[in-house]
Amino acid sequence: MHPRPGGRPRDAALDEAIILATRERLVQDGYSQMTIGDIAADAGVSRPTLYRRWSTKLELVVDALDYGFRMQRDMYTVDLSKMEPRKAFTEAVRRLDPAYFNPDAMVLMGNFAGEALRTPELLGILREHAVEPRVELLENCLSQLQDRGAVRDDVDKHTIATMCFGSYFAAFYRGDDTKKTVAAVVDALWPAIAKTARHGAPAEPVSN
Repeated sequence: MHPRPGGRPRDAALDEAIILATRERLVQDGYSQMTIGDIAADAGVSRPTLYRRWSTKLELVVDALDYGFRMQRDMYTVDLSKMEPRKAFTEAVRRLDPAYFNPDAMVLMGNFAGEALRTPELLGILREHAVEPRVELLENCLSQLQDRGAVRDDVDKHTIATMCFGSYFAAFYRGDDTKKTVAAVVDALWPAIAKTARHGAPAEPVSN
């Protein structure tokens, strides 16, 4: 969140209430329709209290997106570097799910994309604060697995990460059970990217 120059320390609980109210309004109303007044009322604070923390609606939205990713990241308690390679890849794919922390994340991100024509900078904010941090987690996992000799050195990590991330949106829009996405994606991709696949080693089953 944006630091406040001077004055009394900010109340973290109050900040979180405003952020949560903002995220809820983004889902319900979208960026264009939501107002600072509605957010302040939902959070139980005054408009001046909110404006002392965020000077514009756009700044508030940036922090609201960051909050979602931080909370999702803090839920990760397993060190991927200590896991068996295929299980590490499976867990990394699972963490790409935008709804891992917030079930409404798909709608929230869809609203941002829908606002792209009216407010083009929103798409850039979505990429920087909601998409890239998640995709980089998988790319980093693939790099670690390459260093461990478990994944082919010529694998296009960017494309693999993009495909895995996009699979959640495809499942959501097709009405598929997104809980099955992880196993299906890993079953399809792991034999193609694992070094052992070249030698015909049997693939390990994905554990849900």
